[in-house]
Amino acid sequence: MSKVQFNLLRSLLFSGALALSTSFVGAQTTDAPPVAYSSVNELSGILTELQNTAQSMQADLQKARVEKWKTDGSTKRQTQNNVESLKRNLQTALPEVITQLNTAPDDVGLSFRLYRNLDALYDVFGSVVESAGAFGSKDEFQSLSNDMSSLENARRTLGERVQKLTSAREEEIKRLRIQVKTLAAGPPTPPKKNVVDDTEPVKKPATKRKTAKPKPAPVADPAAPNSAKPPQ
Repeated sequence: MSKVQFNLLRSLLFSGALALSTSFVGAQTTDAPPVAYSSVNELSGILTELQNTAQSMQADLQKARVEKWKTDGSTKRQTQNNVESLKRNLQTALPEVITQLNTAPDDVGLSFRLYRNLDALYDVFGSVVESAGAFGSKDEFQSLSNDMSSLENARRTLGERVQKLTSAREEEIKRLRIQVKTLAAGPPTPPKKNVVDDTEPVKKPATKRKTAKPKPAPVADPAAPNSAKPPQ
């Protein structure tokens, strides 16, 4: 791999770690791999349920007659302020983040942003439902309670999805980190090979000639009859 590719891979690793360490705030890159159909289908189901719940919440909040509830004026004003805040969120903030997430289904930052929005809606809406049960009519409380259950379910399923996306990103960063370490270590040194030139015949080692040792002269036996006598 070239030096340019190595630097690009190292930059991707740093960007991924930074996104996870800053509350999953990030954006999809233009060259990101295509999102799996199962992931898109899962998100589509969550957002469809959420949009239906948001429409029902708006309708039931519009029907609520907080001014007629059997409580003091301070509680009525506080509840009415919460109702208006919920309406603004359901009409503006929530549709905006849903639209953004539809264009980037596996964006962890947008998914977490939507989850935080639902968490805030859940807290404020829960206060309104509680007040409706204590001071409102039975029908108002029942309708708002059903919306609360749907909102809770949407929040839970989205939270599970955010957890899966986060785990997948962590695994991706681990793989990138391992790859960067491998690249930084450099390619392994290839083993040395002995090259044999087959174009020339292999010379046989010269054989040494054995030198014959002279045989020792026979020694005369003085007891033999034909043995020569020494000169006088």
